[in-house]
Amino acid sequence: MARAALGWSRQKLAKMAGVSAQTVRRLEDGAGLKASTVEAIRYALEKAGVVFIGADDGGPGARLRK
Repeated sequence: MARAALGWSRQKLAKMAGVSAQTVRRLEDGAGLKASTVEAIRYALEKAGVVFIGADDGGPGARLRK
């Protein structure tokens, strides 16, 4: 959802996070990844303006920063 909100391809997110497109696909498919890999992807998305919403804030989900 966060990647789609930015209009990014899987390849673009992979490049911005320093991981492979296959790794992004595995994350989106729900596969377990190393915490450091998930953090790199999350950081790339947050740097681009994505805000992750916790379950206690009406989520879980994501939105773009205003």
